[in-house]
Amino acid sequence: MRRPYLFVPIILALALGAPAAAKDTPPAAAIASAHPMATAAGFEILHAGGNAFDAAVAVSATLAVVEPYSSGLGGGGFWLLHRAADGRDVMIDGREKAPLAATRTMYQDAHGKVIPGRSIDGALAAGVPGEPAALVRLARRYGKLSLARDLAPAIRAARQGFKVTPHYRAMAKFRLKRLRRSPAAAVFLKDDEVPPLGYVIRQPDLAKTLEALAREGRRGFYRGPIARRLVAASRAAGGIWSAKDLKAYRVVERAPIVGHYHDLRIVSASPPSSGGVALVEMLHILAGYDLSAVSPVVRKHLVIEAMRRAYRDRAEYLGDPDFVKMPLARLTSPDYAAGLRAGIRLDKATPSADLRAVAPAPSGRHTTHFSILDRQGNRVAGTLSINWPFGSGYMAPGTGVLFNDEMDDFSAKPGVPNVYGLIGAEANAIAPGKRPLSSMSPTFVEGPKGVAILGTPGGSRIITMVLLGILDYADGHGPAHWVSLPRYHQQYLPDVVQYEPKALTAKEIAGLKAMGYTLKDVGHTWGNMQAVLWDKAKGRVSAASDPRGEGAARVK
Repeated sequence: MRRPYLFVPIILALALGAPAAAKDTPPAAAIASAHPMATAAGFEILHAGGNAFDAAVAVSATLAVVEPYSSGLGGGGFWLLHRAADGRDVMIDGREKAPLAATRTMYQDAHGKVIPGRSIDGALAAGVPGEPAALVRLARRYGKLSLARDLAPAIRAARQGFKVTPHYRAMAKFRLKRLRRSPAAAVFLKDDEVPPLGYVIRQPDLAKTLEALAREGRRGFYRGPIARRLVAASRAAGGIWSAKDLKAYRVVERAPIVGHYHDLRIVSASPPSSGGVALVEMLHILAGYDLSAVSPVVRKHLVIEAMRRAYRDRAEYLGDPDFVKMPLARLTSPDYAAGLRAGIRLDKATPSADLRAVAPAPSGRHTTHFSILDRQGNRVAGTLSINWPFGSGYMAPGTGVLFNDEMDDFSAKPGVPNVYGLIGAEANAIAPGKRPLSSMSPTFVEGPKGVAILGTPGGSRIITMVLLGILDYADGHGPAHWVSLPRYHQQYLPDVVQYEPKALTAKEIAGLKAMGYTLKDVGHTWGNMQAVLWDKAKGRVSAASDPRGEGAARVK
């Protein structure tokens, strides 16, 4: 299904810090996020004495206010952290969890057929949210300021409001019917219609919920009056949340996935994200080639073949590590990649049908990302989501919290396509308390010349976008180039190479077709990459926000 994105080109934000006297700390701080108000919120916190982790709380919470179609307190995400003081890399897993009353057949009818839309619309589609707990963990374990100070910009934004943009209008139009059937209509629509440009969206109930979180920490959301309203709203609308679900939710700190591509060290998201494993597998495959020495057609052919093999393995093996045993050491081994590389011909595409068959797993559709570097060298790559635009479209009255529809990221029935034609594998079947598989791929790239921080929304295409960004960095380009680079994508099944308009030249299209590829110009752009580079060799910091979106990148 074609994704409902409308991207409005803006001028790319790119800034350079002054040359540094030393290479052990950055000469400037940098933030790139999908909305100018979120970027400004992060810098407000840095200027108040906070570090990158405090700023990540401010940016995350503000995005929850100003990008209600992408993330929110009713959703979750992954926050990849690097702490400069001790060099620690860790991923905070704030992914949503299936309610304890969930069953593997909950989206099927009496005859075992998947009911279209049930895992997308309404309260039954919602997993138990993890973002509030993750923000508390970030502030209290890694930040320097209080949680209340970190959340202050988001609370102010919720009360004072934000202006409707072209992208907001596109998302609201896409989910208009669903929003009209929810208390969300009174907040996100004007007279039950898509608001005009410049209309101010105010969210006083969300401000009160944020204030409760700021005042009481996780108890302010997962227990007490807010929790009771969330559970009552879920039950009233046909959902299955319970007070026990909210009380039992915990974030998990996980070791990131680490791999290498030539002289670059890759640090990325670990399961239940598939991003880090797939990225490392693809890069290990490609490390066996000199991509600079081959023609553009052959280069794209090799990259596509690496994508195909990594996505096949993603589908078969990956899921929630608390429920599924995964061969991560093998999948991220250079020797394993060498075996996969041996099956790639330089002159011919490998049909996906020739690889061992497996069903691909579904992945989220609407997401957001930010990248942060502070002057101490702390850094955060955060990718957050509520899945479909405006999540399930259902808002719990009196809370301002939009329920996610991340339950659709599970396999509604293993081996059977969901409402969007995506097929799930057994490893990603629904189970009580389980986290659904994700493609979110917040990533650090470390090399002798510097450090890159990047990530993007984009559903199943997230991983390949980050791959192309890493390869572009390896070729010597900066953030402005990574984020604007034309994109192409292959995910094993369907056996089609998708590409943005003008991403492939006529010669490349002809060459790839001659190799046996099926190509599809999807007719629109995708992704919204946010990136930061600390160039240690030159003593400079730069940042860029994807011109496909409406974000802002700043260096100070």
